[in-house]
Amino acid sequence: MTITCSVFVAVSLDGFIARANGDIDWLTNASAASGGEDYGYREFFDSVDALIIGRNTYAAALGFAEWPYLGKRVVVLSSQSSDVLREPLMDIEILSGSPVDVLHRLSDAGAAHVYVDGGRTIQGFLKAGLIRDMTITRIPILLGAGIPLFGPLDRDIQVRHLGTKTYPSGFVQSKYEVAVSA
Repeated sequence: MTITCSVFVAVSLDGFIARANGDIDWLTNASAASGGEDYGYREFFDSVDALIIGRNTYAAALGFAEWPYLGKRVVVLSSQSSDVLREPLMDIEILSGSPVDVLHRLSDAGAAHVYVDGGRTIQGFLKAGLIRDMTITRIPILLGAGIPLFGPLDRDIQVRHLGTKTYPSGFVQSKYEVAVSA
């Protein structure tokens, strides 16, 4: 299986991807205030074949004015497919299984580069040693509590800093390569 898994995510300065209730109002407000800059997202999004997200991230995306993943195959991870609202005209499929199993299915279908998004989903793919690179954009806001990007690990995960870019909005974007587990 030759498939690359990448993360492209925004976090608060204190490391949260959402408020404790899942709300990302702070992020949408910061994005709106930044004047429409995409911070390299479009180029990244155009480079992936598919997106893997968890059920909560999918539910949050359904609340956007427009479906943000138009034109991409979207895999929603859920152990209970009946819990996932299926919207017409969206290329989604609901899968359950380990990260390795899900990647095998995508690889068999021809995917070579996958975007992994959502807190628990990213954490699961990191623990499985499947994430190869991460682009993390820090937003200049402190939330104090919320859903963390990273969770407990059973081992250290080595990353190599590839570069950091700062923006006039105060956003700071760093790129990392994740070391391959031995």
